[in-house]
Amino acid sequence: MNKKKIYKVFILLLCVLPLCADNVIDEVVWVVGDEPILRSEVEEERLRAQYEGQQIAGDPYCIIPEQMAIQKLYLHQAELDSIEANESSVSHQVDMRINYYISQIGSREKMEEYFRKSSTEIREELMEAVRNQMIIQQLQGKLTEHIKPTPAEIRRYYNSLPADSIPVVAAHVEVQIVSIEPPVSREELDRIKSRLRDFTERVNNGTADFAMLARLYSEDTESAKRGGELGFVGKGQLVEAFAEVAFNLTDPKKVSRIVETEYGYHIIQLIERKGERINCRHILLRPRVSSDDKQKAIAHLDTVAKLIRQDSLRFEKAVALFSQDKQTALNGGLMMNPQTGSSRFEYQELPPEIAKQIYSMQEGDISEPFVMMDETKNKEVCCIVRLKSKKEVHKANLVDDFQVIRGMLEQKLSSEFLDDWIRRKQRETYIQIAPGWQGCDFQYPGWIHQ
Repeated sequence: MNKKKIYKVFILLLCVLPLCADNVIDEVVWVVGDEPILRSEVEEERLRAQYEGQQIAGDPYCIIPEQMAIQKLYLHQAELDSIEANESSVSHQVDMRINYYISQIGSREKMEEYFRKSSTEIREELMEAVRNQMIIQQLQGKLTEHIKPTPAEIRRYYNSLPADSIPVVAAHVEVQIVSIEPPVSREELDRIKSRLRDFTERVNNGTADFAMLARLYSEDTESAKRGGELGFVGKGQLVEAFAEVAFNLTDPKKVSRIVETEYGYHIIQLIERKGERINCRHILLRPRVSSDDKQKAIAHLDTVAKLIRQDSLRFEKAVALFSQDKQTALNGGLMMNPQTGSSRFEYQELPPEIAKQIYSMQEGDISEPFVMMDETKNKEVCCIVRLKSKKEVHKANLVDDFQVIRGMLEQKLSSEFLDDWIRRKQRETYIQIAPGWQGCDFQYPGWIHQ
């Protein structure tokens, strides 16, 4: 029996009535390659979009399955190209979404009632959805990385734009930073390690449960809600020092040695191993910096700032001598916008502590020292910043906004390339759409093969 007949039989087997009309248990509504799309999956995606505030411009039972089909085309190619997502980024995005659902619905219990699933099941499904989204974004970047318009092409594109199509560029700034981490005292490190050793001893001698201790004391707040459980991950999806220890664990009843990472200090317990993936729990404790040590760092930066203002020290030299921010230390302290890849930030794109400092500054001004939370390190740092440039709201032009216009053209060319790629994959891929789901005005008409 060929693939087409197999899926037709499968569709009928999932239905109470032969025509799949009314009393449907579930239904395969599309097949893309070897991958089915279920009616229940379409319904879940519709509910998810509703609670994320996404507007679906048209019939959701046409738009959603088509989007899912496009996703499957991309994911198949990504698997061939061995593209994977960063699991820590996936987990962070999922945590944000779950918190958003809870804020909209009212409570974790109401969220579970609405989706008719446990928090664990919701999280697992979101992990897959976000992971797929990140993989697709990486693949799209790989497919379009060759698109590099020349300066002449960018100028021609700008000159061809109607006056009312030239975008207004929001106010934006460029910022340089010197960032130092106040040292953690030896006494504080000893306190953290002693506490983790105590946890380890209590678990190993059977007087305490690791999951219970994680819920009570771990400072990884999201995994703490699950008893420290991280879910199944591959070695490359974890911080290197953590992975080296976690993947060497063999006895689920024992606890690892103390592991230091950029996030703090951990102990780990293996739950289960499946091939090259493991599921484990951890407890994270973060050392605290004393007020005295923060004040010492602030005083040091105050001296540095005064030297810069007196022209006794260039800001770039101060970065090279003192800054501990690896992301900017080799770039004269110039901050890069992770959303755009450029050095330009709109005010709302900056960390709030920095935005507050520079809002009333003029080009070339140096801020007073301040303390902020470095989200990439999950710790407080002391900083001074310099406002390198500042542009008010204006209509885009080739002198000030060449990179913005280049980005517009790259986006246009990339979109055209990806449209052609999808149409080509439609012709190369086995596609079957169930009766009752075909009468749509699809974005890409080639789903239904003649």
